[in-house]
Amino acid sequence: MKLARSGRLAARGPAEAAIGHADASLLTRPSDPEFLHSDPWRVLRILGEFVDGFDALARVGSAVSIFGSARTAPDSPHYALAQEVGGMLAERGFAVITGGGPGIMEAANRGAAEKGGISIGCTIELPHEQAVNDYVNLAIAFRYFFVRKTMFVKYSEAYICFPGGFGTLDELFESLTLIQTGKALSFPVILCGSSYWAGLVRWIQARLLEDGYIGRGDMDLIQLSDSAEEIVRLAVGDRGT
Repeated sequence: MKLARSGRLAARGPAEAAIGHADASLLTRPSDPEFLHSDPWRVLRILGEFVDGFDALARVGSAVSIFGSARTAPDSPHYALAQEVGGMLAERGFAVITGGGPGIMEAANRGAAEKGGISIGCTIELPHEQAVNDYVNLAIAFRYFFVRKTMFVKYSEAYICFPGGFGTLDELFESLTLIQTGKALSFPVILCGSSYWAGLVRWIQARLLEDGYIGRGDMDLIQLSDSAEEIVRLAVGDRGT
């Protein structure tokens, strides 16, 4: 594109005019606000969430994700166990990643924070807003579940699942699927609360395994424990001791 001697743009051909029109469109306020809800705009928003998540977590170091119900009461034994596990992981130098909400998430974040560790909350936008618990010292907000799930897998060296509902089951089975299919490097998946998980494990053995829908080695992907010391050992081995 050449400048005329007067300093104005010289006459342009069809190709240059098309480029100019594209530039003008970019710098023109859209008349239809619905563009904010269009798929191309969503793609950019999704990209932004990935960038923000990667930027926030890239320098965190070794971490473990802990899942469980937001409805778990502070006086529950499971709350106490999650708090103890979070504290022990922090003492070994591991960051603790949760969904940042109440219940088990709060307990794990609390244990990590009280031991001076990195306590991360990857929150999600929900119809019924959940406040970030008071023990998160690094909060990252997400709109899309699949972006948030990527962060859990990418930056965790183990999954620890306490009793929970559909969300906990979703994280559990997605992790097992990713490991089984080789989409993620194998990492420990520990179920905490053997009495809670026993029925599910029996069903997996009786139906999925016996009917041939999974292999016998797939059962080794799941480990159960009720001991904080054993849970931490299964998750991270002897590192940090």
